[in-house]
Amino acid sequence: MRILPNLSLLISGRSGLVAFLLGIASACGFVPLSIWPLALLAMGAFVALLPHTRSWKQAAWLGWLFGMGHFTLGNSWIATAFTYQSNMPAALGWAAVPVLSLYLAVYPALAAGAARALAGRRQGLVTALAFGGTWIVSEWLRSWLFTGYSWNPFGIVLLGPFDRPGLAALSPLMGTYALSGLAVLLGAGLVQLLLERRWVPAGLAAALLGAGMYWPVGPGEEGTLPVTLVQPDIRQERLSNSLYYEANFVRLAQLSGQGEQAAKRLVLWPESGMADYLEPGYPQVYYDRTTALGSPEYARMRIARIIGSEAVLLTGSQRLLFENRRLVGAHNAVSAVNGEGTVTATYAKTHLVPYGEYLPMRSLLEPLGFSRLVPGAVDFLPGPGPQTLDLGDHGKAGIQICYEIIFSGQVVDRSNRPDYIYTGSNDGWFGAFGPPQHFAQARLRAIEEGLPVLRSTTSGISGIIDARGVVRHAIPSHEMKRIDALVPPAAEPTPFARLGNILALCWAVLFLGLASIAMRRSAR
Repeated sequence: MRILPNLSLLISGRSGLVAFLLGIASACGFVPLSIWPLALLAMGAFVALLPHTRSWKQAAWLGWLFGMGHFTLGNSWIATAFTYQSNMPAALGWAAVPVLSLYLAVYPALAAGAARALAGRRQGLVTALAFGGTWIVSEWLRSWLFTGYSWNPFGIVLLGPFDRPGLAALSPLMGTYALSGLAVLLGAGLVQLLLERRWVPAGLAAALLGAGMYWPVGPGEEGTLPVTLVQPDIRQERLSNSLYYEANFVRLAQLSGQGEQAAKRLVLWPESGMADYLEPGYPQVYYDRTTALGSPEYARMRIARIIGSEAVLLTGSQRLLFENRRLVGAHNAVSAVNGEGTVTATYAKTHLVPYGEYLPMRSLLEPLGFSRLVPGAVDFLPGPGPQTLDLGDHGKAGIQICYEIIFSGQVVDRSNRPDYIYTGSNDGWFGAFGPPQHFAQARLRAIEEGLPVLRSTTSGISGIIDARGVVRHAIPSHEMKRIDALVPPAAEPTPFARLGNILALCWAVLFLGLASIAMRRSAR
């Protein structure tokens, strides 16, 4: 077996720079760049470096540098969020991205160090299986430690274009984090073939990967429940400005179709689009700050007139929490309003965005000048977890608000499976890279859970995704538009829908077990 001779040289002199650059290249597979061949090759090249390290400690160090490049590019959209607030300098956003990466890079470091400790200096399949298994575990840990941050799992590079799921079609059998382990294995296998100069097998493997990514699928089944999904294109600077509250509501109302009074339909409005408080019982001063004549009853009734008597609206809203008439917190919520102007159900967001919806260690950071990126004097408080809202003839709705949809295995109440998932979002402060990456993660949730996802946002990307991850309808960013369609049907519960991330961890055990078996055989 002939291996290219320069790997040891890379390790000895410029290993840190190489690992960092490979991390950047591996993030080029995320949308909107979508250079998935480069991402797989970069990941595979990093795996090929691990056997040439002196110890597991050096492997972990290179894994940390790889992670720095990987997460700095993958999370570059965060810097844009700092331009939409005035309490901190916007330039702080460009520091926030690498600072966050300092922490996130710990997970690739753990994966690389553990794989090197297990596989030693063995090359090829052993190291690839070991690193694939430890990468699965590292992504799972990243999804829940310190409240979790699972943005851009590596397996998302296997997601195909809008009209086909690509190799992500395997996620119902694996889960997203195990799909990431498979992507690691595929990249490592392809690079190993290239290092051994086995050009024909490498070409065949590349062709099979391309075929899997672009394999066409049929049109899919049609549903029966009509839905009107609204994207009002309300820009971020108008959302929190009280001068535009009424204009924002009028835009939602006009898009929702006031002439369809007898239509049985589901109407979807985004997170943050409406300023009105819908629930009674707050001090009057809070109602006077909104647009509905200072009355929650009027706010609900004018919604009823807009959507029609046979419709149900799911809309982003805020619920205020008081103690002795003192505001102590709020819920970022979704409210269901029927055609009679009654709030029939509510959902409170569970996974809140640190520094966006609450300020961690507020008593320490606030005196230093830090604040939330989203305006507000009090923090949002978390809700109880995934819930299914029974909307009667309008189906059973699973609700996920914005950031929540990225958490694989945490989006559905498994004891009360919904018919579809509604996710309202405000992506206006996510820059150019954030919205398409967010939408891609919603597609993964649809595939692994076998449920359609209906996504309404203030400024894009909005769309209807069927249970295969195929985008039936979409509205690009910064377009004011609505979608009239039928909610696609749910599939039968997938293995992942039944088992959750236990299934992904079983794949990690399998990868590590196969690595152990391969080690024993190579030792004979």
